[in-house]
Amino acid sequence: MIVCRSGVIVASMLALGSGVVQAADSTATAVVQRLNDTLLSTLKDGESLGYDGRFKRLQPAMAKAFDLGLMAEKTLGQHWKTLSAADQERWRALFSDFSVANYAANFDRFTGQRFDILGEEPSVNDTTLVKTKVVTPGTEDVELTYRLQKIGGAWRIVDVYLKGTVSELALRRADFASILERDGFEALATALRGKIADCAAGRAKRDRL
Repeated sequence: MIVCRSGVIVASMLALGSGVVQAADSTATAVVQRLNDTLLSTLKDGESLGYDGRFKRLQPAMAKAFDLGLMAEKTLGQHWKTLSAADQERWRALFSDFSVANYAANFDRFTGQRFDILGEEPSVNDTTLVKTKVVTPGTEDVELTYRLQKIGGAWRIVDVYLKGTVSELALRRADFASILERDGFEALATALRGKIADCAAGRAKRDRL
């Protein structure tokens, strides 16, 4: 099932709220930190902005912090090469809209969260991991790790891991593959458009965590 509000997505949105580390713009941590400011302001202004306002505020910040095009490709795995160039471009646009819609649907209310960036470390294939922790009053702390890769000379987020092990891309790929293999690409595109509509209408909050 494709959902607009999963445990990984919601937790990762929160973790990108407001970090405690200040860094130069050339570092991977700085990419997360820079996005933090926009996400936290969106969270605090969420009710007054409404969904459309949150979407418009988040879209450019997310496009700058994430490589959504690369993530869109990776979510389809081996199926990516079977698509025409036009369908590949259509999927990139749909996945990007879905990603922003997911954040806009859930960044609607501030409840006293604290978001800490714990540090960064080098990882495989010339990537860097930025570790974070979400502290929310009355709930258990959540640890998340962001994988960043240098693309075109700039660090970009390419995956998010819950508890350091559960890959957001892997979860999406499993969801999307089941629809692709059963019903084909057009059915998957229709399902994703439906989830974007759910986000906009506020129906996403009823999906499972």
